Amino acid sequence: MKEQYYEKYRTIGLKIGYYRKLRGFTQEQLAEQIDKNLAFIGAVEAPNVNRTISLDTLFDIAEALDVPPHKFLMEDD
Repeated sequence: MKEQYYEKYRTIGLKIGYYRKLRGFTQEQLAEQIDKNLAFIGAVEAPNVNRTISLDTLFDIAEALDVPPHKFLMEDD
């Protein structure tokens, strides 16, 4: 990951955690839905872990959580 994008990936992970909790999913349930392991979801959501995520995976997460993918990429005002 390029250092300049660290905060963007961090924000995406925090948004994934927010929408996951909003939908009442555990990390394990989301991991099962998108065919990933629990450690992957934990790393993506952890604000202090440098973990990238592919667009395919982001689309899978968006579908599982019933959230438009752009919601994860939008910058908050």
